[in-house]
Amino acid sequence: MPLPDDLFSAPFPEPSQSFGFAGNRLVRDSENRDETSLQKALDNPASRFFLHSGASVLVEKGDAPRAAFSIEEARGRGADPAASVLLGTAPDGAPQLSVAAPIDAEALQEPFHLYDHRALLYASSVSEAEVGAIAQGAALLAFLANHRFCGKCGAPTRTEIGGYRIACTRCGHLVFPRTDPVVIMLSVVRDPAGDRESDKCLLGRSPHFPEGWYSTLAGFVEPGETIEDAVRRETFEEAAIRVRRVRYYGSQPWPFPHSLMIGVHCEAESQDIRFDGNELEDCRWFSRADVRLMIADTHPEGFKCPPSRAIAHSLIRAWVGD
Repeated sequence: MPLPDDLFSAPFPEPSQSFGFAGNRLVRDSENRDETSLQKALDNPASRFFLHSGASVLVEKGDAPRAAFSIEEARGRGADPAASVLLGTAPDGAPQLSVAAPIDAEALQEPFHLYDHRALLYASSVSEAEVGAIAQGAALLAFLANHRFCGKCGAPTRTEIGGYRIACTRCGHLVFPRTDPVVIMLSVVRDPAGDRESDKCLLGRSPHFPEGWYSTLAGFVEPGETIEDAVRRETFEEAAIRVRRVRYYGSQPWPFPHSLMIGVHCEAESQDIRFDGNELEDCRWFSRADVRLMIADTHPEGFKCPPSRAIAHSLIRAWVGD
């Protein structure tokens, strides 16, 4: 199939650059990462550490909020720098690392706070670059925590090349960090008469959503499945809506624990919604007028869209086109 004529008319920078967790600008230098890389970073006095406690990260608030700390500060919080993962190098040349630290949130004193990753995304407490690096570190630390023993023989494992490889101490089996692809899609139907304002989009509500929230449908890509087929399968499984064409829009790193949200718009072939009530407690079609009110938080029924840092918000807003 030939490439479309408008290939190079796509926007640049791409929409993905505006999403939360996508501001990571570290130089990863992955092709040069070896067994000496971590120690070199630990020996560098300019190195900075993100301190992760479970699914949260330490932030010092104030006039100049920060989430990156010196090696002395990391040790003072109970972290073992030798157990860090090496994220990369900041534009100023300083190595950046993530490490687990046993921080008690209730014992923290001002101006220090623990932010869970989702709260950090929406609070804008630190820079976009730091939020992106924190997401990278969270995914790597989750990977290490889940592979302390070999999946083939059960022996203990060791961490290699700065956290990007795990090796079995007995059989030598190697494991590398994984990213789980998730499709997140906005299904739309066009008005047969061409009235743009009569077009509709499909939004659903999961039981765990905040009150009034409706969002795009989403689901994991299964083994042996294309992105397009995953979109079609998930939309049909969740809402019994059949989808035809699928168009890529953007992607978002999602450290819960190590996913990549792949955002698309897709063309619905059917409109009769059926859902089983397990994954969704409601699912319906919304007009552009409805969605505008949801974005502005003025819908008469109290319906709302996800906040602006989420890829779902961008998918919805791009469809509205205002």
